[in-house]
Amino acid sequence: MGFVFVLGLVAILLSNLYTIQVEDHQDYQTRSNDNRIKVIPIAPNRGLIYDRNGVLLAENKPVYNLEVIPEEVDDLAKSLEQVSKIITITDQQKEDFLKDIKHTRRFKSQVLKTRLNESDVAKFSVNQHKFPGFSIEARLARYYPYGDTLTHALGYVAKLNRKELNKLEQEDQATNYRATHDIGKLGIEKYYEQLLHGQVGSQRVEVNNRGRVIRTLSMTPPQPGSDIVLTLDIGLQQIAQHSLKDMRGAIVVMDAKDGGVLALYSNPSYDPNLFVHGISSKDYKALLNPDRPLINRTTQGRYAPASTVKPHMAILALEENIVTESTSVWDPGFFQIPNVDHKWRDWKRWGHGHVDVYKAIEESCDTYFYDAAYRLGITKISNFMARFGFGDLSGIDIHEETTAILPSKEWKEGRFKESWWRGDTISVGIGQGYWTATPIQIANATNILVNKGINHPPHLAQVAKKEDQVTQINGEEKPPVVLNNPDHWRIALDAMHNTVKKVTGTAHRAFKGANYDPAGKTGTAQVVSIAQGERYDAKSLKERQRDNAIYIGFAPYNDPKIVVSIVVENTGGGSSVGAPIARQLMDYYFAANPIEPAGKQQ
Repeated sequence: MGFVFVLGLVAILLSNLYTIQVEDHQDYQTRSNDNRIKVIPIAPNRGLIYDRNGVLLAENKPVYNLEVIPEEVDDLAKSLEQVSKIITITDQQKEDFLKDIKHTRRFKSQVLKTRLNESDVAKFSVNQHKFPGFSIEARLARYYPYGDTLTHALGYVAKLNRKELNKLEQEDQATNYRATHDIGKLGIEKYYEQLLHGQVGSQRVEVNNRGRVIRTLSMTPPQPGSDIVLTLDIGLQQIAQHSLKDMRGAIVVMDAKDGGVLALYSNPSYDPNLFVHGISSKDYKALLNPDRPLINRTTQGRYAPASTVKPHMAILALEENIVTESTSVWDPGFFQIPNVDHKWRDWKRWGHGHVDVYKAIEESCDTYFYDAAYRLGITKISNFMARFGFGDLSGIDIHEETTAILPSKEWKEGRFKESWWRGDTISVGIGQGYWTATPIQIANATNILVNKGINHPPHLAQVAKKEDQVTQINGEEKPPVVLNNPDHWRIALDAMHNTVKKVTGTAHRAFKGANYDPAGKTGTAQVVSIAQGERYDAKSLKERQRDNAIYIGFAPYNDPKIVVSIVVENTGGGSSVGAPIARQLMDYYFAANPIEPAGKQQ
């Protein structure tokens, strides 16, 4: 009986051995390989960014990071303390790390400390066997060699957050970011993220029981992102930065021929490299100051366009037969609506006398345009200015942009639940009142005017390059502005030319002696209202209540190649501040791009 029992047990044992060794062999073999073989994703190299002349604006530099895979660490808190005794890890770095791993998958490597020096790498490497799950990884990190000169155009990359990961999953892009730690946050870096990022690769490796790689079995190399060549000229960008110095403001320079943005600078700026490896609380708080360096003033700053819209207003008045080329208006220094006591004052207290459309633009006569606006009405003004891009996104290839405000009856009713009054229209005639615009909108509207209605939307990217392939990056086409009488373009542009060339023109002094033929229009935008009977006195006002200086211009007059739009906050008049800055920009541009004599032009 005992023998039979033992024989039965042996039979069961042999049966189990057969099942394990033969029938379930493939299953256990697979499990063994899963423990022994790992598939590791490989991040692609991010595409580089160049200016129009091939100057490198955004590059990738190698750095060493201390990284951790949380699920491979038994006691994370204890391990962090022990690692801190070997290399310096601040409390803030520990806190940020622990916060990050709460919102990411525990099997994914997370950065504990970035930019290790050679000493840190050597110290940890000697002790690495004591810390399963910890490793030193060499990675390429973004670096911006020109720092704060290009921040608002280029933007920056920084660590992926949970919101961005969720969005990538919704867009079925998460797999492509398995090994990626950073993503474009602003500017060109964000707008062209898919082009710049590239395609993830992978390698199958054999690992030992400690997770250390023994050998590589196979590899699928990653595909690097495309390089992008911008329309920007870094030299012109540096001139823009230098010309604003410590003043708050924005500068946009466009290629009149195709809308390519040659310079896009907002002041004050900040160093984007601070964000690439995780900005400290102290550094971030320093950026939250009243000067608002985080705001891109070129596309998000909302300013009254002031007298820079007078050429556009003149064209509308001519189109609507409110005035003709020879119509003369008497300017006593103010304008009044019939049977209304309120006086809308001209900047020249004693008036300009008899004024036609040319003189109105050349000397920036407010009264002429008060009268024109009153007779045109807000609906015609709003509809016409919308054709030049006011009140709408410009189409520039960065996401950080506002539409600002192009006022209308409908807008006021929706915003204030009030009707539009006749007096509201008067200030709109000189680009004041409810009307606000961004510097990029003003530049775009000027470019349409300069090109006599042809609309070249502003854009920063020119081409994308990947290996031997070059792809043109084309912006959205926009319909032209067509006039009933095309000669009205000439009248406005001639007047802008006179603004610079005539001694009485408001921009004459700034461009005296230029070796190119410029044209332009100055503007001075009130920030606060001045009561009836009082005079504007900058010294009696707080600095941030003083007028903004604005200037638009182009050159050469007969064959425009460059368009500028300048806004400087709280510094006074466009003729004394804006126009001299435009002179610096144009001097640099035409020194680098000299005008050929007429006989040599092709």
